[in-house]
Amino acid sequence: MHEPIEKNTPLAERMRPRELESFIGQEHLLGKDKLLRRLVGQSRMPSILFWGPPGVGKTTLSHILAQTTGYYFVFFSAVLSGIKEVRAIVAEAEKILAHSRQKTLLFVDEIHRFNKSQQDAFLPHVESGLLTLIGATTENPSFQIIAPLLSRCRVLVLNPLSRENLKEIINRAISDQIKGLGKDDVTIEPEALEYLVRMADGDGRRALNSLEVAFSIAGPKTNDNLLIDLSTVEEAVQHRSLRYDADGEEHYNLISALHKSMRDSDPDGAVYWLGRMLMAGEEPLYIARRMIRFASEDIGNADPQALTLTISARESFHILGSPEGELALFQAVIYLATAPKSNATYTAMKSVNKEIRKSGSLEVPKHIRNAPTGLMKSLGYGEGYKYAHDHKDGVVLQNHLPHGIEGCKFYQPTNRGHEALVADRLTKWQKILKERASRDKNPERNK
Repeated sequence: MHEPIEKNTPLAERMRPRELESFIGQEHLLGKDKLLRRLVGQSRMPSILFWGPPGVGKTTLSHILAQTTGYYFVFFSAVLSGIKEVRAIVAEAEKILAHSRQKTLLFVDEIHRFNKSQQDAFLPHVESGLLTLIGATTENPSFQIIAPLLSRCRVLVLNPLSRENLKEIINRAISDQIKGLGKDDVTIEPEALEYLVRMADGDGRRALNSLEVAFSIAGPKTNDNLLIDLSTVEEAVQHRSLRYDADGEEHYNLISALHKSMRDSDPDGAVYWLGRMLMAGEEPLYIARRMIRFASEDIGNADPQALTLTISARESFHILGSPEGELALFQAVIYLATAPKSNATYTAMKSVNKEIRKSGSLEVPKHIRNAPTGLMKSLGYGEGYKYAHDHKDGVVLQNHLPHGIEGCKFYQPTNRGHEALVADRLTKWQKILKERASRDKNPERNK
């Protein structure tokens, strides 16, 4: 039996699932034959660390696991409690185990807030099996949890809820007649639902809290129906919606504007369109992926550092999240916009792919084949190969393309940025090889 839910209990708490069948999200852990699905109903539970962002189900899953496995459940907040409370829990767990043979599942919310000595207090009791620990953390356990405790726990990563997950959670709250808003005949406009989902940013609790505020300030009923529209949701979350469709025309318009601003070396336009996309709720890692592509397609070897810096910006956002990590994206977009431009790498890729489709699987010239066996050597593999390091200037005159396309030029460097140095280097090498070829043809001229 579940405890009755008070009428003034927040909507997010009222809608908290009490059984696994009604839990939404984390399919990688709860799908058929997945770890948590298999643990439900078993008499023995391992200690677990749930690592994930807020509002994705860490506390809810802990309650469900305790209930379905028959453990005595103890909730413990690392913010409000300390070692004194740990000792009291241990004493109570010992009494329960002695009296009813029931094991204790200790859920520690925000376990990363415990210092080393506080975490040490759990160790002997987790190791003895008196306590089964489930810790919830939004921080990387590798850095925040002491190694001995970490080694005794299974770390399970919980992901941000998908848009589909959030829509299902919101629609369930609207339709539920007992715990949700179903008795009030609430309807939410599609645009308002999409905006609510976008602003929740993978956080189910945030979505339900915003829905509850929107419900409380929605206008009077019309035809016994209470409508939640976009303006109501905007007021509820205190953030105005920018015209944007993450999967439609405006999405492609804005990413095109960002790309072209960077290509045209306009940092002001680039930062504006980046800001527009982020403020409208675009997925920041999508923007980062597009900037990584831009670094190769439109800058290439004119500034090889562009690719490295853009990948670093993506990793910085992945570590910091929003809004702190957005600064790294702005840094990267300014760098890309102000870097020298070259599409020579992109052109080379297209040119070589076109040639391969036309000429097919041409054979590798024998002199640059590997010859690890005697048979392959006897067939001429590697014969006549010139080892560049044994020759003056470290360059040799030998063909590296298949028969029929010798002399083809796929890469044509520009005279911009670092690529100008590359172009100059290739020109010098070609001059050296040309002179060397001339001497080899007319050895008498060198005497």
